[in-house]
Amino acid sequence: MRRGSLQFREEYAVVLDVLPHGDPIKGIREPCVYAVGKRYFSLLLLIPKRDAKIDLLEEVYIGEGERPKIRTILKRVRYEDLSPLARDNLGKAIELIIKSDEQRFVEFFNKAGPITLKLHSLELLKGIGKKTLWLILEERKKRPFESFEDIKKRVGIDPEKLIVDRILRELQGGEKYYLFV
Repeated sequence: MRRGSLQFREEYAVVLDVLPHGDPIKGIREPCVYAVGKRYFSLLLLIPKRDAKIDLLEEVYIGEGERPKIRTILKRVRYEDLSPLARDNLGKAIELIIKSDEQRFVEFFNKAGPITLKLHSLELLKGIGKKTLWLILEERKKRPFESFEDIKKRVGIDPEKLIVDRILRELQGGEKYYLFV
């Protein structure tokens, strides 16, 4: 199924930048908001409702039905289309998303498998080489990881930092394999 289909629609997004006068560089003359989706990390350009107060890094509802602060989802955008402030806030927003859905990302460490005969999906996280990969696989055989802290203690890596870095690289494009975006 294509990413633009109903199956891949975002319900919530985290605000990266609020432009109360629009984005004249892109020809948008009404207030707009750059945001990142919480589930699929879709980069979005949103149009807020008139007089809606929206803060940076705020979570906003963008799903079906009544939206308290967002009038419409204008379009998906690429990383290059984001405003400078939106790019600056993207890492912080991804961190918030990961922390708020920690179990989803811990499960990635528990269930991630090989991509090819010579490449494991965990190796796509910067800083995980063969030695760390084998340690993760051995530790999860003993018992599944329960939290980021559990991974840190048993393996000696910072899983949050590795995931944030990977998602940022995937959003910037040019990756051969995509794990989260």
